[in-house]
Amino acid sequence: MLPNKLLVLGLFSIGIFNTFYSDAYAKEAQNGAEKPNIVLFYVDDLGWGDLSSYGATEVNTPNIDALAKNGIRFTDAHSSAATCSPSRYSLLTGEHAFRKNIRILKGDAPLVISEVQKTLPKMLQTAGYRTGIVGKWHLGLGDGNTPVNWNENVKPGPLEVGFDYSFLIPATGDRVPSVFLENHDVVNLEKSDPLFVNYNKKIGKRPTGYENPEILRQAADSQHNKTIVNGISRIGWMQGGKSAEWRDEEFNTVLSDKAKQFISKSSQQPFFLLFSFHDIHVPRLPNEMFRGKTNMGARGDSIVQMDWTTGQVVEKLRELNLLDNTLVIFTSDNGAVLTDGYDDEALKRIGTHKQNGPYRGGKYSIYEAGTRIPFIVHYPNRVKPGVSNSLFSQIDLYASIAELLGVPLEETEAIDSQNQLLPLFDASKLARKTLVQETPHAKGLRENSWKYIRPTEKDVAWVKAKKNIDPGTSKAPQLFDLDTDPSELHNLAAKYPDKVKLLEQKLQDIELQSIRLKSLK
Repeated sequence: MLPNKLLVLGLFSIGIFNTFYSDAYAKEAQNGAEKPNIVLFYVDDLGWGDLSSYGATEVNTPNIDALAKNGIRFTDAHSSAATCSPSRYSLLTGEHAFRKNIRILKGDAPLVISEVQKTLPKMLQTAGYRTGIVGKWHLGLGDGNTPVNWNENVKPGPLEVGFDYSFLIPATGDRVPSVFLENHDVVNLEKSDPLFVNYNKKIGKRPTGYENPEILRQAADSQHNKTIVNGISRIGWMQGGKSAEWRDEEFNTVLSDKAKQFISKSSQQPFFLLFSFHDIHVPRLPNEMFRGKTNMGARGDSIVQMDWTTGQVVEKLRELNLLDNTLVIFTSDNGAVLTDGYDDEALKRIGTHKQNGPYRGGKYSIYEAGTRIPFIVHYPNRVKPGVSNSLFSQIDLYASIAELLGVPLEETEAIDSQNQLLPLFDASKLARKTLVQETPHAKGLRENSWKYIRPTEKDVAWVKAKKNIDPGTSKAPQLFDLDTDPSELHNLAAKYPDKVKLLEQKLQDIELQSIRLKSLK
């Protein structure tokens, strides 16, 4: 019995050690003016291998590389899902999206976060933070009882779930309405030309991709073939609102300017900015200053644009002498998409570039590249530069930041978010032992280097029909050892049936969980 007792004592001692230092971080942050500002860069469809600091050779990202060089670069960090809306929901709520059956939302979907639900920005407001979001939203707008009236106050939305300021791409760049929404109002909308949106049938007389392909700048596909805005065929129909239309080529300047304005106006108090990029999502129409900067076409040029935009925001922090006391987190909502929709030509121009590094799959896939993403933490006042190989989840930012600020969480709040403050700030510390991965079609579980994928009977034909997408689903269980097989090529399920059974049970236990996790599982 002695070895077991020693093990328990050792684990208990480690717990005391971690708690001590976690408390120390929190006490320092709570004393006086040392609450850090928080800037979270959340990129769309950026893969693990898309940055030069992660090994990319066909594209250069100096601004992001500088954050990695002076901060912590995580090699095994994950979004909570392999698609955008679920990942964004989990980021803001600390709750797995499968608990609410959140999927990729339609452009006219209602708000999927309840107004009474606890959220990361609400928690930060209680700690005295001014909160803002700039960029892509894609978590729904309105209450769902009636269609959104774009000509009046559009709510509920970000302001109702904890943000003091918002400047949005309402859904995605390839969906209508192709307009900006500032707080509750469509920007530059004229009353004489009201805006209407419909996803079920055509409205108005505006040209569409399937009716007027001759006026398109990019060829339409079976999904992106409806109302044409700025020469690009979008998902859904839009009528009116001509004066409010965006130009995709101006996303970088419009969004970075709004972010810098928010920082300037908030600089006298702690602030939280969620900068939610549209890059690298389709349609890819980078500003002319970035066209041709890579040999990879619009996708590569969009990565360069994204790096420039990051640099603009970081430079504003430096200009205002805020950078040293700002927790900057740079990451992506899921892995790189391996089919580019109406920009498939981009796939022919990537050369030796591997969007997702050595990992199998991509966006939509339950394989590693679906959720394994770049994750960089930069915080000069606290973070010693390094590289972390620890298993880390974006879903843990909620509880970790709450711990940093000394904000107690209710038992039913952020139930899947774990306090990982130590590994967030120290590359030598271990974080999670287990981590759930999800797609619209499947679930998987990481336990240290083991990767289990649950068998599924679900029809994923629509995904398989998309060029180069491998959803990773199978009617048989899949088990991989990522230490020896990072590309998930050798299924070990038949060799280790007991391990399959154990990991399936752990996954079921997490699915049935109803109170927030108190310790590592």
